[in-house]
Amino acid sequence: MTSVSIREVAPRDGLQNEAPIPTDAKVRLIDALSRTGVGRIEAVSFVHPKAIPQMADADEVWARAWHNPDVRYSALIPNTRGAQRAIAAGFTEIEVVVSASDTHNRRNLNRSTEESLDDIGALIPLVHEAGATLEVIVATSFGCPFEGDIDPKRVAGIVERVRADGADRIAFGDTTGMGTPRRVRDLLSEVRPDLLHFHNTRGTGLANILTALELGVAEFDASVGGIGGCPYAPGASGNVATEEVVHMLHDMGIDTGIDLDNLITVAELAEDLLGKTLPSGVLRAGPRTRLV
Repeated sequence: MTSVSIREVAPRDGLQNEAPIPTDAKVRLIDALSRTGVGRIEAVSFVHPKAIPQMADADEVWARAWHNPDVRYSALIPNTRGAQRAIAAGFTEIEVVVSASDTHNRRNLNRSTEESLDDIGALIPLVHEAGATLEVIVATSFGCPFEGDIDPKRVAGIVERVRADGADRIAFGDTTGMGTPRRVRDLLSEVRPDLLHFHNTRGTGLANILTALELGVAEFDASVGGIGGCPYAPGASGNVATEEVVHMLHDMGIDTGIDLDNLITVAELAEDLLGKTLPSGVLRAGPRTRLV
């Protein structure tokens, strides 16, 4: 494999698990990331402000952010109303989440997995009629803090259904950081996604990405500085840090299109905006890690 596509998720998945920051700060983060060479950015989510207050200003953030024509921007939505808002804002790439774990789905979306799948089936024509695509993210694909292990066949069944309904893309989320190389191999031997989203909660994020690379997956989510997690999954802090992923891939001779020096500067900006130290090894190690 000579190249990998990374979707930067800090503006949405990262910030939704942090204390709310000003709209100006969110716009600065998106604009800075848009200049790193990253090809895709998950910019906002259109959710009810009572559910995720960190995303209450999504419309304003997106209206004010610089839209680099070389970057594909996407938005996460929970339901039909969210899809309507994303379409009205001009997004042509939309994501929706369903959990393989019924308990997590009820905690996250206040409905069963089956009910969410029914909703997604109704969403797909709405999104397609607007000229947009819909990516279905299957959360808790590698394990659940409430239910424990998730049978790969259950994930495969969800994928089969949403693909039959017309979903354009599939992603698997390691929502709780329970993924390990063994779990990655077990799941991907059963069903393949277009993209994988790993957390580094238990220190296995890069190992999981390396395993997935060996199995042929070439698209991954990552969050600058390692910020983010899931507010509805206890202990699920820590998306895999984009700069750590890029550092590893570039050292392996795999191109990402991303300027690592620039990316580290954005991680430093994220620390300033959040007012805290971020859990990035590359950020802490200094210039010697900045490969070109």
